[in-house]
Amino acid sequence: MTTTHAPDRDRPDRDQPGRDQPDRDRIVDHALTLADAHGWESIRLHQIAAACGLGLDQVRAHFREKDEIIDAWLDRADAAMLQHVDGDGLAGLSARERIRRLIIVWLEALAPYQRVTREMIAHKLEFGHVHVQFPALLRISRTVQWIREGASLDAPLPRRALEESALTALFVKTFMCWLRDHSEHFKRTRERLDRDLHCMERATRWLPGTRFAAGAAHERDPPRRDPAPGMHTP
Repeated sequence: MTTTHAPDRDRPDRDQPGRDQPDRDRIVDHALTLADAHGWESIRLHQIAAACGLGLDQVRAHFREKDEIIDAWLDRADAAMLQHVDGDGLAGLSARERIRRLIIVWLEALAPYQRVTREMIAHKLEFGHVHVQFPALLRISRTVQWIREGASLDAPLPRRALEESALTALFVKTFMCWLRDHSEHFKRTRERLDRDLHCMERATRWLPGTRFAAGAAHERDPPRRDPAPGMHTP
């Protein structure tokens, strides 16, 4: 991760979207750039369209409303997380460490725009936005399911339901901590995640057959390697 005292200082190349990019990616990239300069609440779809050199109807073909751009941004974090799985980034790790690594990689993907992401989530949680909040809950559930798949958690019901509930609580708590974490290399978030994973491990030991408990028992303190360039681990 970049140094969190200035998480928005260094921008990836996608901050200067090219004309050869697919329209959907260009729209997301320009929305992030504009939001970084002016704030998420301040930008409008017509401004994003103008920045992309597209018409509003071309934007509407990909995003029916501005909130859908938030989902597309979070989808990129899902994709980065699963690419880490496909690249054998979790080979030989315990279930506990796989969960930890997946969540860290997910946050790493959002780190260049931490402040904009915080504003996006605040918008979704704004009082009266029930039509946005319910889909947001489903969006969280989708990411949690991909974490389960990436960590190879395959317990049957009813253990699966308990694992999903625990993992959802862990993910939401970690994400909310990260959104306001200005410690160096997001140290506070990583420490909280480690503590919560330890508690989750202890709580699931009494559930026979759970991959999380079984995996953690084989490796109580697994080695921690950087999941991606720029991610710092303790």
